Amino acid sequence: MTVSVRSREQDGVTVVELEGEITSVTSAELQADILPLIGGTATTVIDLSGVPYISSAGLRTLLLVHRQALRRQTATVLVGLAEEVRFVMAATGFLDFFDVRENASAVLGPVRE
Repeated sequence: MTVSVRSREQDGVTVVELEGEITSVTSAELQADILPLIGGTATTVIDLSGVPYISSAGLRTLLLVHRQALRRQTATVLVGLAEEVRFVMAATGFLDFFDVRENASAVLGPVRE
């Protein structure tokens, strides 16, 4: 069981798309994959629309992302939170650490053709 991590840079923003459940089994590998991506641009968008579940270990990984972003003076925006993920993050106070938007286009603007 793994979490898929895809990243790209668009309009000077790093977009990191995650897919899969973030659990104690998957969080260490996710941490190793995602932390190096933080700080390459002024803003990092973490798209959680493919994440239906996050455990306390996953929350810890997001806390480490938040701390890394602070050290590297990078804004971190979470998008695409599923209802259960949003509930867990709200109940634990984690939503206070991040700018949360509905989707990446709220940060990136309209798609240009």
